[in-house]
Order: sequence, then C-alpha cells, then structure tokens
Amino acid sequence: MNQRIEMMGCQIDNLSMEETLHTIEKFIQSGRPHQHVVVNVDKLVKASRDVELRRIINECPLINVDGMPVVWASRLLGKPLKERVAGVDLFESLMKRSAEKGWRVYLLGAREEVVLGVKQVYMRKYSGLTVAGYRNGYWKPEEEAEVVEQIKAAQADLLFVAISSPMKEHFLGRYQAEMKIPFAMGVGGTFDVAVGKVKRAPVWMQGAGLEWFYRFLQEPRRMFKRYFVDDMFFFWLLLKEYVRR
Repeated sequence: MNQRIEMMGCQIDNLSMEETLHTIEKFIQSGRPHQHVVVNVDKLVKASRDVELRRIINECPLINVDGMPVVWASRLLGKPLKERVAGVDLFESLMKRSAEKGWRVYLLGAREEVVLGVKQVYMRKYSGLTVAGYRNGYWKPEEEAEVVEQIKAAQADLLFVAISSPMKEHFLGRYQAEMKIPFAMGVGGTFDVAVGKVKRAPVWMQGAGLEWFYRFLQEPRRMFKRYFVDDMFFFWLLLKEYVRR
C-alpha cells in the first residue's frame, strides 16, 4: 500500500518504479485526467517560496522523488523513501509501454528540431508507437488557449511536457482538467537527453547523487546559479526540518 510522506512542505509518494508504472496504467485505464510531478532539490526550494507551486504539487495524484539527495534526506529525517524514480527513466519506460499497449502520446516542449527529433527517435525505436501530436515549447501568452485546444483535440493518453519548472507545473495545473489527458507528466530536460543534445551521467554518478554535477559540467554558465546559489537553500530547509523533528 502506498504511503505518502511529507518533506519540507511537499507530499511525496513512497513508490518504486514498478509501483509507479502500475499506478499510471490504472490512471490511463480510468480515462480521467491525472497530473504527475517529480520532486527534487530544486523543486523543494522553489515550492518553499511559491505557495501556488506547492499547492499544485500536493494536489497531484502521483508525486515521485527524482534526486538522490532527497532520498538521503528522507532517511535522515526518519521517513525513508524506497528509491529514486528518475523522470528520464520513467519517460523511457512509458514510451516503451505506450508502443506495447497502443497508448497515444503527445510531446510538448523544447525547440522545434528537438521535439521533432524525439518523435523520430522513438518511432524508430518502438515500431508500435503512436505520436498523437507534438509542439515546441515556445508560444506567446495569447497563443496559449490555441495550444491547449491542439492538445485536447489530439486525444492522447499521455502528455509529456518538456518546459522548465515551475512553468510546466503551473501550465498543467491550469489546463490538465480541460485537456482531459489521462496522464500528464513534466519531463524537464529529458527531450534534450533523448536526442543526444545533453548526455546522461554515467550510472555510478547517478547512484552517487552526482547527476546534477555532470549536468553542470556540460552547461556551467547556464546551471551555475541553479546548483550553486538557488539550490543551496535546500540545506537550510533540511536543517530546519531536522531540528524540528
């Protein structure tokens, strides 16, 4: 039975990868809209400062942990999470299952050449895959209603949103019920990894909680502020929660 824990103001489902996939399959079978979110160091820091983001996260029917530091923090706080469910790995598993089960997927986000590349890569990889539609992640505010209508009209079973946080959480929080997608998931930079624009960290670095550092080495100017300035606040949040316990 799933046990939801609370850390630094955010709820997290204590699920393994297999349990997560089983839950998603039930969501798709129901036909009702469900929003998924992953929680990592950056998300916890942002949610501590953004009340609306925290509300959206906590109201999601499925919340996974994606980040070894958060898994380690859960153990330190006496509420150990089973395992990290990395968004990029979950995306890969869901694309494979979509091909096997006939689920229709919609790809939203990144630049036009990247999202098109993701479609082409996975249609070659999984011959039974149906991509119901795709669109880049760049639109003007006045175009947003049209984007939502395009997604709704595609009648997909799964929606993958590759835009940055907290924009993707707010977008899905506003429109998921209207779009009526059984399962919608924010995937961050996964599309860039899928087409080889960004390399995934070696397995040993993933297990050691150093995937963020590998990402920083590839894009130091872009990622420095996030990792070495903004996300340092996580340790203050952890200390406060540890002392409170």
